[in-house]
Amino acid sequence: MSTPHRLVEDGIRHWGRLSGRPAAVNPLDAYTSLTRRLKSLRLKEWVGFTLLHPDWYSSLIIQDAHYLASSEIYAYDRAGGTLHQHAANAFGGRPTLPAELLESACRFERDGYRIAYSFSRASARHRIELDIAATPKAPAIRGELELDAMSATAPLSVSSRLPGGSMYTHKAAFPASGVLRVGAAEIAFDSTRDLAILDEHRSLLPYRTNWLWGTFATLTESGPVVGANFAARPELPGEPEESCLWTPSRCEPLSDIVFVPASADPSAAWHIASQDGRIDVVFEPEGRKQVKHNLGLFALDYFQLFGHYRGVLRGAEGDFEIKDVHGVCESMKARL
Repeated sequence: MSTPHRLVEDGIRHWGRLSGRPAAVNPLDAYTSLTRRLKSLRLKEWVGFTLLHPDWYSSLIIQDAHYLASSEIYAYDRAGGTLHQHAANAFGGRPTLPAELLESACRFERDGYRIAYSFSRASARHRIELDIAATPKAPAIRGELELDAMSATAPLSVSSRLPGGSMYTHKAAFPASGVLRVGAAEIAFDSTRDLAILDEHRSLLPYRTNWLWGTFATLTESGPVVGANFAARPELPGEPEESCLWTPSRCEPLSDIVFVPASADPSAAWHIASQDGRIDVVFEPEGRKQVKHNLGLFALDYFQLFGHYRGVLRGAEGDFEIKDVHGVCESMKARL
């Protein structure tokens, strides 16, 4: 469907696959008074990026659960086999995550920790800025990346009902240039090779929530980006899923994704396919980032694997071979 100006207009929410991100996305606009305040406790918002570079794996996120906010970043040096991680927490509502993303900035700032994104419609250039001080456990991470919106994939923009909640997500892959510094290491990003995949959520998630999710992308020899985003979670019949193929000229819907690990070994490969065969890939992990908390009413069992994909994408414009393409695969089980 076409892109509405706002996700919620005159108190009515738009549902379905949208052609692009609405100018303003606030699921709470569908509610008033006490209901709005209660729903705000269920709202989970985040904006993050997966960075794809041949020598380093990295992901970063700013997230606000409205009773607690946090930010995380990791950088994995493939040559040295070393994982560097930083994280910071704040009171809910402290991060800047504007409903109107374009011509705005997202920020998470604490002493010695700053992650900021800026999104510009006018220049078609977006920016990631990092300024994170060294700690006894990890080196400093600093730098800037510029994202080329003119050469990005067509966006994935989905508004759907979930059992006990609802979801809005916006995703796209952008060629990235610039430099990151992890301690003494200088990592040069080249927009003819390297990518940043945006992941934005504004979702009213159920108390018990779980999903499997993965993504990857690569530049083709002729220039355009191809890739995929895919998820498996409890769904309502007929509601659109947040899965797609990115082909050179479009974002093609996917559904009915199955994730099958080769074994219970944490480093085992995963076979991921849609029932119609339009995506059929194997993910080979190289490393793992894990978070576990059990606080009684609230619990989190999460891991993200980083590694490479191989297989095939079967799009409307033909087949695309996937060979040693970098990406991530994750599992979330939570009481939120």
